[in-house]
Amino acid sequence: MAAFDEAKIESMLQDAGIVRHRGKLEASVKNAKVFLKLQEEHGSFAKYIWQFVDYKPVQNSWKDMSEVPGSTPESVAMSKALKKLGMNFVGPTICYAFMQATGMVNDHEVSCIRYQPCQQLAESFAL
Repeated sequence: MAAFDEAKIESMLQDAGIVRHRGKLEASVKNAKVFLKLQEEHGSFAKYIWQFVDYKPVQNSWKDMSEVPGSTPESVAMSKALKKLGMNFVGPTICYAFMQATGMVNDHEVSCIRYQPCQQLAESFAL
């Protein structure tokens, strides 16, 4: 994706099967380039991105989904750092969703059947 040029973006803008927003497509290409740079500089993207949670998953203990925040100080810091490096469409809410999706944050309710397995995995985690 980092190698996509203007012609490729133009062809993607015609593809009804994807989001056809020029800014988002251009940001995806730009973000891919930043990703590769971070990967090269840090050995992996994971080694860079996990710094925002001190290299270990955050274990929350929510009793109800209404307690789960849309962003946190960590996701705000991640967003600012990624934007400073040139990424776009990486606001604090998107960063927090990324943190949830990748296991950097366990936001399962304590009553959820996935809470305990995620907590156990986090306890054995070593980057």
